[in-house]
Amino acid sequence: RVREEEIVEGMEHDDEDEGGEELEYDEHIWLSLRNAVLLTQYISGKIQRLDPANAGVYRTNAESYVAQLAALDAEYVKAVAAAGRDTVLFGDRFPFRYLTDDYNLKYYAAFAGCSAESEASFETIVFLANKLDALGLNAVLTIEKSDRRLAKTVISNSRRKHLEILELDSLQSVTARELKGGRTYLSAMKGNLEVLKKALR
Repeated sequence: RVREEEIVEGMEHDDEDEGGEELEYDEHIWLSLRNAVLLTQYISGKIQRLDPANAGVYRTNAESYVAQLAALDAEYVKAVAAAGRDTVLFGDRFPFRYLTDDYNLKYYAAFAGCSAESEASFETIVFLANKLDALGLNAVLTIEKSDRRLAKTVISNSRRKHLEILELDSLQSVTARELKGGRTYLSAMKGNLEVLKKALR
């Protein structure tokens, strides 16, 4: 289920990478609830074999967690089906390919998910601004802790200057304080669902 990094229309990329010499994979597998189910089942199975005396407890806990993941996945399916749009636009890196693939969403972004770049070309900015206008999108997305500078520049080059900037959480860094405050994978993905609903309205 691991996919190769994808370059979509309008995205910044290094022309030297087009030779196909070395495949680059998108490591953000955790941003798919369906992958999270597979990971939970796999890890639970390994732990059960390591501690067979308590295998039943691990199995029960995994089944309960998988049920919660599946329920949230069903909420995503329902929300996307009810949405007015099927496309999101990122003025940022795009680590959400697994999530968009799960729900058949289209996307445009300044950079691929694994990109270390942060400065977009004028051509990329204009391309994204034109897509905003052509598709009538209501928001530009960023990842957490973004300075939003690129997203603001894209909006300022579109016809509508007051679009919302929304933030999706890629769960790439979690602090001890956040964990103490009750932040979990499920809570983060529920938060992402609410953001996605706004972006697709």
